[in-house]
Amino acid sequence: MVVPVDYGKLDGRTTTVAISRVRAGDPERRRGVLLSNPGGPGAEGLDSLDLLGDVLSPEVLAGYDLIGMDPRGVGRSGRTGRCGWPVGEMIRSAGVDLLGFAHDTVQSAGMAASCLVRDPELLRQFTTRNTARDMDIVRSALREEKISYYGTSYGTYLGAVYTQMFPERGDRIVLDSAIDPDRYWEGLVQDWGPADEIALDDWAGWAAARDDTYRLGATPRQVRAGVEELVRAAARQPIVVDGFAVDDHWLPFILHGMLMNYRINAAVAETVRELADAAGGPPTRSRSPRLAAIVAALRDGENSTLAQIACGDSAAMTDLGSYWRNIEDSRVTQPVFGALASNVEPCAFWPRPVEAPTVVRNSVPALIVQATGDPRTPYAHGLRLHQDMAGSRMVTLQDVRIHMTFRPGLSACVNEAINTYFDAGTLPESDTTCHADPSTP
Repeated sequence: MVVPVDYGKLDGRTTTVAISRVRAGDPERRRGVLLSNPGGPGAEGLDSLDLLGDVLSPEVLAGYDLIGMDPRGVGRSGRTGRCGWPVGEMIRSAGVDLLGFAHDTVQSAGMAASCLVRDPELLRQFTTRNTARDMDIVRSALREEKISYYGTSYGTYLGAVYTQMFPERGDRIVLDSAIDPDRYWEGLVQDWGPADEIALDDWAGWAAARDDTYRLGATPRQVRAGVEELVRAAARQPIVVDGFAVDDHWLPFILHGMLMNYRINAAVAETVRELADAAGGPPTRSRSPRLAAIVAALRDGENSTLAQIACGDSAAMTDLGSYWRNIEDSRVTQPVFGALASNVEPCAFWPRPVEAPTVVRNSVPALIVQATGDPRTPYAHGLRLHQDMAGSRMVTLQDVRIHMTFRPGLSACVNEAINTYFDAGTLPESDTTCHADPSTP
């Protein structure tokens, strides 16, 4: 589809948005379209069947066209190409000292400039509000009065913004692992710090019970102490794996990415064990495919689309001294992740957003699903969005450390609530608590 770059200039430049459609399994039972977003910001969303095909019930698959969409600036929807970043991610820890923070500050400024030097007019329009407008163009192009929607992680922010901007256009809205719009983007990242520390403690208990296998410590305290020492060791001498230096900036980021799913506890333990074995030694090659993939992404990839959308959506602090003070203040209670959650990002050097962030306060019906142990979108975010969307119901997945709850074999209770809503349009009569299935590993 062709859409305006700037919806305030409908006769100006245009860009394209790519969508996909998997038609409803039973045309006679078809009730509409179900659009989805897998998160990010910056994740490609065309493959709606891969995201939802193994968790939606046969009845829902029969009744909806599944609509995938690459948001503007992402994938086949006008991604601008690489900015030329020296590292793959804009999110990383400031490290253990002021010198590390100074390094990240200079690097972040360069990362922002290298993106904006080419076409700032275009990049500044890669915003969630514009993507919501694009979604409504999709709805109109498909000749639908309303759209149903499933969004996870960042997709919940996009969905919430859509309900605020187009309150009459949403049909059955499911927001899985929700972001509090008032905390997006910088506030969300800050909230990762304490949530990641809790997740680390939870994993440390699991690893301590398996000390015979992983040799990371016989008690949770020993496991945590070992991780904290490994970060300090990586600061003294980076752990070079597959040509990439895993140092005190990147080790917390690697852990942050892995701790959001208890189902990969063993992979976390194997990764920590592998890095601990390599610490203080010569450059080495990765032993596990998972670590190899992580290192390759940091060494060779570039997630600049995240910056283009997040920085375009929400203004960040520009007082560099405040970042450092926040980092130092966080170290006592957040020894591993405080310097990541409070670190400077390219957003500090980005132009101010072209529009103010959307304030979400509405009564549009929606189903919000949140795990209490989610470190990526902490539980408090779901509670706050539930309050702000007065017509919503909330399903809590209790005592589970996981991000994205709509998964095969995780909780039949969660899956039933979501499928029932999409199929029958029935929200729970009241907020509901679910648990992981007993057979879940």
